[in-house]
Amino acid sequence: MLKFTVNGSPRELDVEPEMPLLWALRDVLDVKGPKFGCGVAACGACTVLVNGEPVRSCVMPVSAVAGKKVVTIEGLAQQGRMHAVQKAWIDHEVPQCGYCQGGQILAAVALLEKKPNPTDRDIDETMTNICRCGTYARIRTAIHAAAKSLKSTKA
Repeated sequence: MLKFTVNGSPRELDVEPEMPLLWALRDVLDVKGPKFGCGVAACGACTVLVNGEPVRSCVMPVSAVAGKKVVTIEGLAQQGRMHAVQKAWIDHEVPQCGYCQGGQILAAVALLEKKPNPTDRDIDETMTNICRCGTYARIRTAIHAAAKSLKSTKA
């Protein structure tokens, strides 16, 4: 049995250890936020946070998260309140088709944890998820807005 936490809830799975985390989340645990995009860790639609680090769940074996904390887009809001990044995404109308947005948002959250006041260059170098709609300028604007919001709530 593999034991780990998903969005704050302890989980136990009896699955093959090499099963990709993406399929364990989607097919076994019915957590649909992470999306299948490419299957080779290139697009980032499957991005989740594992102990706060963004990972591409389509290539990570579920056994690699044993004893760890996994956060998907479903677990980002706390006590009914959106995370500052989620709010900035809405305020700046980032999503178009929306397919990549869960992964984009989680990658942005991880970026802001490491760099609370990122430059455009930091954002461009760190945000490697692909947006087929091309909303990169809005993504950058939303990340800057979220950084300001997070800074004001911590002050």
